[in-house]
Amino acid sequence: MKLDTKAMRHLTVEDWRVLTAVEIGSKNHEIIPTPLIESISKLRGGSNRVHKSISALAKVGLIARLKEAKYDGYRLTYGGLDYLALHTYSSRKEVYSVGSRIGVGKESDIMMVADESGTQRVLKIHRLGRISFRTVKSNRDYLRKRQGGSWMYLSRLAAEKEFAFMRALREEGFPVPEPLGQSRHTVLMQFIDAFPLRQISEVPDPAALYADLIALILRLAQHGLIHGDFNEFNILIKEERQTPKSSTRDKDDQNPTEETGKDGEEEKEKYTVTPIIIDFPQMVSMDHPNAEMYFDRDVNCIKRFFERRFHFVSTQPGPLFKDAKKTVGKDGAKRLDASVEASGFSKKALKDLEAAIREQQTARDEKAGSGGEYEEGSTDEDEDEDDEDSEGNSETDEPHVSVSDQGTDPAKVNIEKLSISNET
Repeated sequence: MKLDTKAMRHLTVEDWRVLTAVEIGSKNHEIIPTPLIESISKLRGGSNRVHKSISALAKVGLIARLKEAKYDGYRLTYGGLDYLALHTYSSRKEVYSVGSRIGVGKESDIMMVADESGTQRVLKIHRLGRISFRTVKSNRDYLRKRQGGSWMYLSRLAAEKEFAFMRALREEGFPVPEPLGQSRHTVLMQFIDAFPLRQISEVPDPAALYADLIALILRLAQHGLIHGDFNEFNILIKEERQTPKSSTRDKDDQNPTEETGKDGEEEKEKYTVTPIIIDFPQMVSMDHPNAEMYFDRDVNCIKRFFERRFHFVSTQPGPLFKDAKKTVGKDGAKRLDASVEASGFSKKALKDLEAAIREQQTARDEKAGSGGEYEEGSTDEDEDEDDEDSEGNSETDEPHVSVSDQGTDPAKVNIEKLSISNET
């Protein structure tokens, strides 16, 4: 679904209390009975005031009533969860305004937001389960096996895990956006003016960039982690300008040096590219049962992309998982997998999230392998009629893109030393 904040300004204090009551009730109920909403919200106006707020919230799609439910009740929609998260950021003075959507993927939306000073930030909204594949029928069965399980619950777990890993990686000096806050199924982070690697058609030195990316994979492994989805969609490339060296010749010397050229002009500015890692919900430990498979997949994704896009093939084999495994915790490297688990992200939550992500990855692989079509998730209105568990989005799903592409054709964007491509 697309985030629309127009209705936020019209919600009253009572409306927010009722919406919060629906969220609280959803922890133990898929459909929250209306009397329970009245009990939790505790409005002074009694049931009449509660019903007025329920009507206002349902009108703008923040809650929904299922027509075939056995009792009178409502459920929280992704729109309602979005509003609650934004309300929390607003009360913390972390988000003041919401801009346009700058990226959309199968499991998340990327929004541009700003604080009161106008500083731009990025809000990532996790939306696990928004795509309903015909080839995968186990989604709802899987959710029913879990107490209080839902795609919203799993989206919240994804956001919590991503925020925890971003904070841990940032503290260890990894090139990741600075995590600024987390609420429910969303993560607020620093905005980095960069382009996804998938849009880069040419770089000054492919070998150097390849070496940097492989070094990041090995460095993550040394800290006990595997990204799990290390590819051109989850790597941003930031262009940085190098200050040219000044002439060694005295300024009064009328004969220019070789560095300054024939006309006495200064040496041309040089540019370097720096990779930035994003997207961490699928990150796993080096001790994971499938760690070798995830590690090899990350390495092979980079190798294939560089060969296909830059026609670069490394002469060095590997790196191999068995060699990376030996470096875990060496040279004083902190085990980040252990520290994140110790921070409160339980093993049960991790197991639930990994299972959900694995299902969605399997569904995408089956769709890609068969060439078959998939059915986009139903909208909120469709869910009311069909009693679907997952939220829907009828918009085209594309991987994350940088705000630098906003309002422009990616095939026509040009920056100093990077050629931007519209290939995917």
